[in-house]
Amino acid sequence: MGAKAETAIKYIDQKKDVITSVSDQIWALAEVGLHENESAAVLAKALEAEGFQVTLGVADMPSALVATWGSGKPVIGFLGEYDALPGVSQKAIPRREELVPGGAGHGCGHNLLGAGAFGAVIGLKQEMMARNLPGTIKYFGCPAEENFGGKAFMARAGLFDDCDVCLTWHPGTLNQVRGSTSLAVTSMNITFHGRTAHASGDPYNGRSALDAIMLTGMGVEFLREHMSPKARIHYVITNGGSQPNVVPAKATAWFYVRAPQQEEVEALYQRVLNCAYGAAQMTETKCEVELLDAIYNVIPNTVLENVLDEAMQRVGPPVFGEEELKFAEELVKTFEPGTKEAFFKDAQVPEEVKSQLINNTLVPRPDTPDEPKGSTDVGDVSWCCPTAQFTTACNALGTPGHSWQYTAQAGMGIGHAGMIAAAKVMAEAGFEILTSPDIIAKAKEEFLARTGGKKYKCAMPPDHKPAFHQLGK
Repeated sequence: MGAKAETAIKYIDQKKDVITSVSDQIWALAEVGLHENESAAVLAKALEAEGFQVTLGVADMPSALVATWGSGKPVIGFLGEYDALPGVSQKAIPRREELVPGGAGHGCGHNLLGAGAFGAVIGLKQEMMARNLPGTIKYFGCPAEENFGGKAFMARAGLFDDCDVCLTWHPGTLNQVRGSTSLAVTSMNITFHGRTAHASGDPYNGRSALDAIMLTGMGVEFLREHMSPKARIHYVITNGGSQPNVVPAKATAWFYVRAPQQEEVEALYQRVLNCAYGAAQMTETKCEVELLDAIYNVIPNTVLENVLDEAMQRVGPPVFGEEELKFAEELVKTFEPGTKEAFFKDAQVPEEVKSQLINNTLVPRPDTPDEPKGSTDVGDVSWCCPTAQFTTACNALGTPGHSWQYTAQAGMGIGHAGMIAAAKVMAEAGFEILTSPDIIAKAKEEFLARTGGKKYKCAMPPDHKPAFHQLGK
């Protein structure tokens, strides 16, 4: 079946090199969350060249942007991301070789995500012009999805309030509409302040901030037995002292607390803090807590998922050539034994998919939604308006997430093919929504039913600022 949005599809094909160039520029820049200034500038320039009105620096974030074209209703939002991950820098080759030693890399493919959404909006714009369709397209450039909840700050600023619906996608392993929710999450720094001393000469004069961190961690480990099995707590020690023979006067750990609902996170968050306060008492140190971000779980929308599913059927899966297949064959040799099998352990996919090198078919939606395992600030958008998302195959089956292998594929033809397919799916879905008013009405009806009419309220205080200092540049 041919795509209905023929003008959009043709334009995306025509602009394939431009879309790919945007992706590759962002891939090479590999900027971490809240510091994606050059990546945002690349997108802003490309959007302006296509006739969009761009506002940079929204919601108190220099790398956040909104690009608008058209007028009137309906208003369709498209979410783009472009933040990279620390420590996974990699050249676009199938063996481990860093592009920048110790640098960041697109180990989650957000360069593809941002550029794919760009391709969708410029394609949909051409379709609307060709058919003289009313409506407004908004591209949201969203920083720091990986760690600091950029979309939550944008939602708090009311940027999604006039959207009738929002669509997004994510580079993945399968060509599939994602019908699952996500885990809400709150992250924070816990810092202890003690007193230095010579660790051997007069340790009794010291009060170890590192001891307090270790005791907090021990408390959390015991807490795990008494929390919901669906909840998660992770932490890393970002400052444990300077050298072993000095009792550390300051130590910090970065914590994530996750659960299916934000209300559950809030309760568990307080219990983690109690572990920290107890550790402070035991070590005679002072405890300081710094909230970094807090985001909601995703609210699925079946109506919009159906639209995306049908659009995927019309567009079809990504097409991979010999070069991409050869690259994937070499890359999978670097996977740990059992990696691919572990991926399929809980996956609800047809048996024929398991024998594929790269998923080149459309995978039906699971009979029951997958259990949420990760978190995304798309959740906050989904509490503002009906929102749906999907994945396309941008890496070989079994590719570990947040890995150098993922980074490698995000910078070459495998990722490019999945990105172009995603752009076409979103443009096709956007056209369907624009020309079928009942879709928006039904999507909003489901949205109200799922939220119970509850208005969005950001989980962060009104005066809370983005954590620009946490990762640095």
